[in-house]
Amino acid sequence: MNTKMYVGNLSFNATEQDLSDLFGTHGEVTEVFIPTDRESGRPRGFAFVTMESTDAMNDAISALNGNDFQGRALVVNEAKPQANTGGGGYRGNGGSGRRDNNGYGRNRR
Repeated sequence: MNTKMYVGNLSFNATEQDLSDLFGTHGEVTEVFIPTDRESGRPRGFAFVTMESTDAMNDAISALNGNDFQGRALVVNEAKPQANTGGGGYRGNGGSGRRDNNGYGRNRR
């Protein structure tokens, strides 16, 4: 049962308390997370809000998606699970593979 929402187009001035108050009018908010930039520490312009129930989440999505909040039209939808990309940013054998099949692991003929 997913009750987490993605909130996009968020004002950089919005706080966790602001979002908790806004979404709290549609049900109990269990968590608010506003990601920040690693370098500057500034908010990245989106957040994740988790509600207690699916009904509360659906109510908040239909009520708040597209509505103005702190001068910006919010984008609110159900959060999708993060895709597993294979991790690390390194390719397969890291460039140290055996030279088989006339190449680096490729099947050349």
